[in-house]
Amino acid sequence: MRITGGKFRSRPLEAPRGSATRPTSDRVREALFAILGSRWSVDGARVLDLYAGTGALAFEALSRGAGSAVLVESARAPLLAIQANARALDVLSSIQVVAMTVERAVATVHRAAPFEVVFADPPYAAIGDGKAVLALHSLLLCPSGLLTAGGCLVVEHAKDDPAPNLAGVAFVDSRRYGDTTLSFYAPASQSGVADGGDDAPCQR
Repeated sequence: MRITGGKFRSRPLEAPRGSATRPTSDRVREALFAILGSRWSVDGARVLDLYAGTGALAFEALSRGAGSAVLVESARAPLLAIQANARALDVLSSIQVVAMTVERAVATVHRAAPFEVVFADPPYAAIGDGKAVLALHSLLLCPSGLLTAGGCLVVEHAKDDPAPNLAGVAFVDSRRYGDTTLSFYAPASQSGVADGGDDAPCQR
């Protein structure tokens, strides 16, 4: 697993062994940031990486010009990988690691909000059973707003699951890559059609 673009391009990222952690693949990350670059900017952005795993999405964003990132992760092996990757890339001063579940991190995240870019890559089963959707609803109820006016929320989920309906944001587009779908949301007043990548948009 490597960073696909920006100043850290081709730098390797550490990931725990086994199937407990499912990092976003290089191909999907490259496609994701192509879409972000066509409509939203990560340059100088404050990024929130929920269910961060190895931190690949946050580190990719920092490589491509993001100013800082908050990573929420609770499992020990991924937390160790995040620290190892941050040290290797020399970005420890640019990240805040919140070592708890997303459900428990709501108050901490609200204090750090708003963000220009929010990534949510929960276990796919947590989208299907609604657990992750409830957690995202709690985060989106942030009094100051989880997203800035021109911000973007990206939810990664299984190809067979529809894009979740989320309060306070408008669905923009979905793109499917193999077994993975990326669904994009913007604040309700900022919605539109994302344009990026060669894959045809999925219909909700």
